[in-house]
Amino acid sequence: MTHHAAHIRAFSESADFDFEIRSALGASVEGAAEPGEVLAAVAGIRNGEHEAWFDAWKGLADRTVATASASAEAGHPVSAASAYLRASAYYGVAVNAASALADPDAMAPTFAKQEAAWRGFVTHTSTVVDDVTIPCGGGTLPGWFFRPAPAPEGPTPPTLVAVNGSDGSRASLYAAVVAPALRRGYNVLVFDGPGQQSELFEKDVPFRPDWEHVLTPVFDTVARLDGVDAMRIAVYGISQGSYWVARALAFEDRFAAAITDPGLVDVSTSWTGHLPHGLLKLLDEGQVEKFDREMELGLKLSPETARTWRFRARPYGTRGYGETIQAVRQYSVADIAAEITTPLLILSPENEQFWPGQADRLAALTPGVSTVVRFTEAEGADGHCQPLGRTITAQRMFDWLDERLG
Repeated sequence: MTHHAAHIRAFSESADFDFEIRSALGASVEGAAEPGEVLAAVAGIRNGEHEAWFDAWKGLADRTVATASASAEAGHPVSAASAYLRASAYYGVAVNAASALADPDAMAPTFAKQEAAWRGFVTHTSTVVDDVTIPCGGGTLPGWFFRPAPAPEGPTPPTLVAVNGSDGSRASLYAAVVAPALRRGYNVLVFDGPGQQSELFEKDVPFRPDWEHVLTPVFDTVARLDGVDAMRIAVYGISQGSYWVARALAFEDRFAAAITDPGLVDVSTSWTGHLPHGLLKLLDEGQVEKFDREMELGLKLSPETARTWRFRARPYGTRGYGETIQAVRQYSVADIAAEITTPLLILSPENEQFWPGQADRLAALTPGVSTVVRFTEAEGADGHCQPLGRTITAQRMFDWLDERLG
């Protein structure tokens, strides 16, 4: 019998499009997408066809939200909640797609539709969801506290705080961690932090690196909610949220356990890893204006990279290229990870494309408290955040979490 290496064929010749499709298909296991309608919507779209890519996702979202509204008006809340969740996830992809258009003005109105669909899901889902206002830094952050249904009998259930990544929608976060947590009897808090979702699009609040000033007030707020055992609160971070979780844990030790999906030490490597050494040397020498001129020239020759740069840079609230790199370089836990005392599960997928090798690096910096769990191409669970292996991901991380929270 001949053995061949496992490899799932790409869904698109564009690496970015392929990752979005894989992420959507992975979210379908928790109802945040329908595989057939996703694949039908994007069929035939080629690399570089950004207008068609945006139109496909927005059109799919518009059709799905129309279905949701019709179900709601006809008195079918289960069908309505399902369609609203999918629509919110599809609008989330469309928002990201709009950033690559020549005129990105479609981002704000598309995000408004994403928000409306999310509210439709929250309104019609059978799960109990409470709106939560989180005091933070002189302002507030919006949150949604999900309780398992039906309410468990006996001891107070454990609680999980879910930290999103740099550009993920709440609907995608719901599929990644909230739904599997609820099935296992967990309370779950979802919120928008600085630079995320409504904080960025509605308030123009940028990212901040010092997330101990975010997760500490989040912990304080959730610990005071009814039905929460303050001794059994865990935290999960996905994608860039893994950095924010690791950063906060170096200062905030009240979480009973933590998960980073994947392990992440230095956010800036995904920015600087493809830049020539000589170019980075200019920045290190303080020649920011020259760095900016060289970058501007280089990006004129690479419009695809320029689109990605604009999209990724926006949440940092920076202007020039050099200023952006200087800001992103602050997003590192290399010098403080040793301060983490919280039990930490580090997810490490094979073929991690954005931060390769960083899961093992974080584990090396936290040897007394961390456990690494690996995901492979052979089991269809490789790539950043295991997009096609979310059921396997949930099983492994919640089995670990159950053993620590009881």
